Amino acid sequence: MNVYIALLRAINVGGTGALPMAELRSICEEIGFEAVKTYIQSGNVVFRSSLGEKAVRERLEKALEAKMGKAPGVILRSAGEMRAVAQSSPFPHAKPNFMLVTFLPKPPAKDALDALSAPGGEEVEIIGREIHIHFPEGSGKSRLKLPALKTGTARNLNTVRKLAEMATELEGKAD
Repeated sequence: MNVYIALLRAINVGGTGALPMAELRSICEEIGFEAVKTYIQSGNVVFRSSLGEKAVRERLEKALEAKMGKAPGVILRSAGEMRAVAQSSPFPHAKPNFMLVTFLPKPPAKDALDALSAPGGEEVEIIGREIHIHFPEGSGKSRLKLPALKTGTARNLNTVRKLAEMATELEGKAD
């Protein structure tokens, strides 16, 4: 069985895409995912499935569309991929809550950072399908602009580490 982390876009953020985590857990169980656990109210779910990544994403998007009337967008990572992201912070000096990782469905264009505007001294680095951003003054005050972020969903480093931990625990548990 594979362990996946699904990160949903635009769920329970700014009053849009309301989806209680209990409902998300139920949806995942109804479509055959196992050992389903959610984390905080922003659309994070960890589970097991014998399906491949593409089939998992399609199944979850279809179920969410049926429930919500519109699929919110699902970004998937394996347990190993999430561990690698959690361990590869390019800004070791940054406080974890001042560091956001934007998960993208595919790697951004090689010139993605050419369009970067970081007037607050934000540091940005692309590693694979993720864009790591350190916000020295916090993300709420930032005026950072980077078009490549639009297709992704962001989590702070504390959340990334917790999801990696949950996935690792799930890998170690057999039913």
